Formats: sequence, C-alpha cells, structure tokens
Amino acid sequence: MTTTHHPIAIVGAGLGGLTLARVLHVHGIPATVFEADPSAASRTQGGQLDIHEDDGQRALADAGLTDAFRAIIHEGAEALRVLDQDGKLLHDEPDDGMARRPEVLRGDLRGILLDSLPDRTDQWGRKVGAVRSLGDGRHELTFTDGTTVTSGLLVGADGAWSKVRPLLSDATPRYIGTTFIDTYLHDVDRKHRAAAEAVGVGAMYALTPGKGIVAHREAGDILHTYVQLTRPADWIAGVDFTDASAATARVAAEFDGWAPELRALITDGETTPVARMIHTLPDGHRWDRVPGVTLLGDAAHLMPPSGDGANLAMFDGAELAKAIAAHGDDLEAALAAYETALFARTEPFYADAHEILDLCLGGRAPFGLIDLFNGVPQGGDGTREQG
Repeated sequence: MTTTHHPIAIVGAGLGGLTLARVLHVHGIPATVFEADPSAASRTQGGQLDIHEDDGQRALADAGLTDAFRAIIHEGAEALRVLDQDGKLLHDEPDDGMARRPEVLRGDLRGILLDSLPDRTDQWGRKVGAVRSLGDGRHELTFTDGTTVTSGLLVGADGAWSKVRPLLSDATPRYIGTTFIDTYLHDVDRKHRAAAEAVGVGAMYALTPGKGIVAHREAGDILHTYVQLTRPADWIAGVDFTDASAATARVAAEFDGWAPELRALITDGETTPVARMIHTLPDGHRWDRVPGVTLLGDAAHLMPPSGDGANLAMFDGAELAKAIAAHGDDLEAALAAYETALFARTEPFYADAHEILDLCLGGRAPFGLIDLFNGVPQGGDGTREQG
C-alpha cells in the first residue's frame, strides 16, 4: 500500500484546524485536513458562540472572511438576563447593538470556513488510530481503516482527547466535577411560550450553588439549554443517557421546586439529552519543542468553558499560519515563535475559566456572576444574601 506524503497535515476539522488551513491558503501554502467524521453534516456542531474582537474576529480577518462572518450574525443575541430559581428577574442586559461579541452558530461559522477552502483540502472519514515519529521532524499517521500518510509538519487540532498530543506531552485531561447536559426546544414562541419568555431574546442564566440552567435563543426559533450540575463522575455514569425519558426525569429531579418555565427547558426537551463531562488540562499546559509537530485549540490548552475556547482555537490557527508564512523554509523557527507566543497568551485564560465556573456554580451563585456583568471587581468573599 502506498503511503502519501503531506507537507502540512492537520488532524481535526474544527474551527481551529480549519482557520489554520484557510490562513495558510491565503498565504499560498497548501495543507490537508484529516477529520474522523464521515462528512461535514454527520453531526451537529454545538450551539451559539460569541466571537470576540481581540482574537476570534482578528483570526477571521486574517482569513479574509469578515464579510462572510457578518452575514451569519444572530442579531440581538448579545442580550442576557439572570433569573433566580423561582423565575424572578435579577439582572437584565439588552443587546446594545454595538456587536462587540456578536453571536453566531458554531455550525454556520464552520460552514464559511469549509466553503473558503480549495477542493480536496478536507479528507472525511479519516479517524486517526496511531501516530509515530519517523525522525527528522517527519511523522506517520495510521488511520483506523489501515491506511497511512506521512507529514512534514503535523498539527494536532483534534480536541480534548488529541491523538497527536502524546508526541509532545504526557498530560491528560481530568474531570473537574461539573457536567453540562444539552437539551433543545423548537418552535418555541408557538409551542413553549413560557420558557421562551423566561429566556428572552439572548442568553438566560438561572443559577444556584452547584447547579444551574443556562439557555440561549438560537436562530430558527430554537432554545438550546445547558443544564449544569456539579456531580461526581459516578453520578453521571449512573444516568442512562441512551434512555431519553429516564435521563430527562433524572436530571429534572435535580431541579424540583424550580419555576415551571425553567424546568420546562429540561422536561419538554425534544431531543435526547447529551451529557458533556467537563475536563481540563493542567493550568498553563506547555511542552518542550519537538521537531515537526505542534498543537492548537483544546488539544493545546483544554480548560473549562468560559466563552473563550473557540476564539482561542481560531486565533491559534491564524497565528500558526502567519508564523509559517513569515519564516519561509525555517519550519522550526516558525514553530518556536508560535509556541512561545501561545504559552504566554493562553496561560491567563485558565484562571479566568476557573473563575467564571465558580461565579456560575460556586457559593456566590448567581450574585457573583451578576457582579461580573455589572463590572464589579472580583475578589474577596463578596458574600451576598439572596433576597
């Protein structure tokens, strides 16, 4: 069997890997993206993202996709509100129309990146089974179908459970004790009016220590809910998420006594609930330079969700592409420059991510989060009583 050589092989067709491929293409540098999914449409791509001016939007500008990005913005989605468990409004922040962090669907954003790439850049159904070094900066990828390719540069853009990361680091993700459970309601203004009114036109947070319900109104009259629970791994393992009705009932029971319009975001869900156990790499994760391979996005700096993950991944991809273009044939100089900047850039985000999670589910919930929205400096015990 013939082994094909690829000068730049990117594992993972998420936002970071695709941004890397696109910005390389802008600079006239070809790359190949290998993705385990059988096609671009084989699974849903997650929910709504807010794209930040200082990283995600800069990456899209480097990709030449600012106009395409603006065309998929969900107008009004920057509005947010905080409710207590009885449905009482505690904080209301309308969308001011300034579009500092415009909201888009992850799938739409991925779509404009895919559409911007030359034919045959993406290879679908290519699940990596093993990776090994061949020396001199070259690597061999073996796919689960038995085929192999070699690379001049190998980039792991393959997420939390990266197959490429072990070439660089022995770090493994650990469960942080919090799980998000996704549910969806459709045609909400007609079929789920009370829940729709509770959520409003943007994002809604209903939080208490250890648990919460966070929902976003998405394009197409959809409410996407993230039920948040601080529970040990064995509790999550004890819920049969293959049985939609049983899983829904078990999760909803954690919110007995909450306002009906909030519980409806769980009990009236029209899809099987999906549990996402939240993992993190060690804070400030970094590695020594290894020739011919690097990482970006969650493969490099997995951390609790705080609205930064997609933005950082896209920015990583754009910065890596620009480093490769700037250093010509000196690939190792490009990778050294990229990684030095990467480590310094991402380290502060770990503390931010842990703080956001604590504000949402820690002892001050929901008032710590309200203080954050109001610009109140964080720190100290900040104890407030719920009135």
